Amino acid sequence: MKRATVTIPDDLAKAMDSYVHAQEAPPALTVVVQAALRQYLIQRGYLRARKPLRIIPATRGSGRRDISQEHDRYLAAK
Repeated sequence: MKRATVTIPDDLAKAMDSYVHAQEAPPALTVVVQAALRQYLIQRGYLRARKPLRIIPATRGSGRRDISQEHDRYLAAK
């Protein structure tokens, strides 16, 4: 990860503070800046957008009824 010192103009700082304080769970300044930079670079084609994880259930189950509870045991057996 790369560190950077950024000077933010007063109007942006005020808008960012308003945004952060308006959130139910206020995000860290770093998170807001990273999200804004990510969106900026995606819109300009320099960064690929992250695709949401899509899990498609199997049409036929495993035949076992305790997989969700005993998943660690099944994974360790492999």
